[in-house]
Amino acid sequence: MEPIVHVDGRAYPWGAKNIDTDIIIPAHWLKTTTRVGLGKGAFESVRAEPGNLFDDPRYAGAPILIAGENFGCGSSREHAAWALTDMGVRAVIAPSFSDIFSGNAIKNGIVTVVLPQDAIDRLVEVAKEQPIAVDLETMTVTTPFQDRFAFTLDPFRRQCLMEGLDEIGMTLAQDTAISKYESGVSSARPWLHQESGNAGTIVERAGRP
Repeated sequence: MEPIVHVDGRAYPWGAKNIDTDIIIPAHWLKTTTRVGLGKGAFESVRAEPGNLFDDPRYAGAPILIAGENFGCGSSREHAAWALTDMGVRAVIAPSFSDIFSGNAIKNGIVTVVLPQDAIDRLVEVAKEQPIAVDLETMTVTTPFQDRFAFTLDPFRRQCLMEGLDEIGMTLAQDTAISKYESGVSSARPWLHQESGNAGTIVERAGRP
């Protein structure tokens, strides 16, 4: 996962509410065994409409999506986060998110920014013509018109995003401490590391009347 500190550029000024994961990526795309290419299926039903936002050349490759409340509701498919990542989205701004979607997004390098509806309305208007910036250092969303909206994010999730680490990566980063602990356990409790033959003898004796 690539580290994310700043996300800036054009944003899809969508603002739609209650967008579930089936809209983000339809079920028939879930048969794939790879994340690559899922961006083609992202918002398939929306893209079927003429003049839709996601095929508008003004927003091609936009790294930010501005949505309405309850974004990512519905089934827990991680493919929704994969599809957004594959289409280039690195931050989603909305008044609220499904908890499962938010967790999946963070694990796949997508910043989920929660802002009140009035801020969303303002950003939708600005994004129609101007870029938006999301900054994880200052925890703000800004516009060229000096708009500045502060947001909060769980410290652990923020660290994961800024360092480009998922939970496995965070664990591997503690490899030295883990190895040191295991070495200490081996010295203090050698019987936990006996060969299977000796362990079998101990069990056998313990089972005698």
